[in-house]
Amino acid sequence: MPHFNPLVEKLSPPPVPSVLAWAKAYDGAKGPLIDLSQAVPGYPPHPDMLKWLGEAAASTEYTGYGAIEGEPELRTAYAEQVAALYDAAITADNIHITSGCNQAFIAAATAIARAGDTVLMTNPYYFNQETTLAMLGINVELAPLDAGAGFLPEVDTVASALRPGIRALTLVSPNNPTGAVYPPELLQRIYELCRANGTWLILDETYRDFLPDAVAAPHGLFRAQWWQDGFIALYSFSKSFCIPGHRLGAITAGPAFIAQVAKIMDNLQICAPRSAQAAVARAIPALTDWRLANRAEIAARANAMRDVMSRLPQWKLQAAGAYFAYIRHPFPDIDSQFVAEKLAKLAGVICLPGDYFGEGQENYLRFAFANADVPTILKLEERLVGFALPGI
Repeated sequence: MPHFNPLVEKLSPPPVPSVLAWAKAYDGAKGPLIDLSQAVPGYPPHPDMLKWLGEAAASTEYTGYGAIEGEPELRTAYAEQVAALYDAAITADNIHITSGCNQAFIAAATAIARAGDTVLMTNPYYFNQETTLAMLGINVELAPLDAGAGFLPEVDTVASALRPGIRALTLVSPNNPTGAVYPPELLQRIYELCRANGTWLILDETYRDFLPDAVAAPHGLFRAQWWQDGFIALYSFSKSFCIPGHRLGAITAGPAFIAQVAKIMDNLQICAPRSAQAAVARAIPALTDWRLANRAEIAARANAMRDVMSRLPQWKLQAAGAYFAYIRHPFPDIDSQFVAEKLAKLAGVICLPGDYFGEGQENYLRFAFANADVPTILKLEERLVGFALPGI
């Protein structure tokens, strides 16, 4: 009988493959499959991005090891982008490039906490962050989010949950799974609570580029006097440039923190994929207009989702933004995993159960609408309006 690390063995299998497996049982009776499961952009990369990726991958320049912190060109280009968006003094020394945002999180968590320490998360939470902490032996405590408050963190709740010894609070905005967008003033108050408690604030901004306003800074934390001593921002290039398979993310933090991450990265991967870094360094300034058009397209998809749900009063839209809508399904005594499975098999609609995102989420489903165009989203109405669970 093999013996495995119990911290890993007790984790549930990756959730998305199980949902995709349900879709294979759909017989097509209601029409083509509507895939609202995974948070991926439902349109291809820009042709220039594909060209630059190909050129870099075919070049011997990027076949060797690179700088652990990331290619200087990408660190500089991304620092300039962040500095302009937030009107803050961000330089390449504040940037560490990682192999995707999940790796950015595991590196950040490892730099801050050790086994037995405690990190505070919200409930619901992004499941990969919770399982990352679990397999590292880091304890997780949860601050509940209220549907009545649009799943925004409430200052009093966070203040009550913060106690001496909490190493970090991790937030995601725009949120995964709910889509809720945290206002700048709310993030500022939470940061101040964390600072007063000696707690790091980790903010995952993977979906930042799909906020409605391309000019307004999502928050002012990079302008806080002591931000480098207590604030860490995470980011993913996957969504903005439609290259999730190339695994590229970033950490923005103080240089002292970046130095700790470099130690961790040298043992995880040495460096993030170099050819993708070279391509993205070119794309950041060159594809601004294309990214703005994609922002408008995703906003149109969000509006289509709101429009559909407004005509389905039994399916209550609790929160929506960026890539996601968080839906209360009309079967209050039925587990969301069962509802999602039947939606996939009987109606051809794939989504993620709220159960995957924390305890007490059995009444909710996550619809990742960025993966479907507007006409496809509008077809969702006819799939849901007459949907009934067998035997219910």
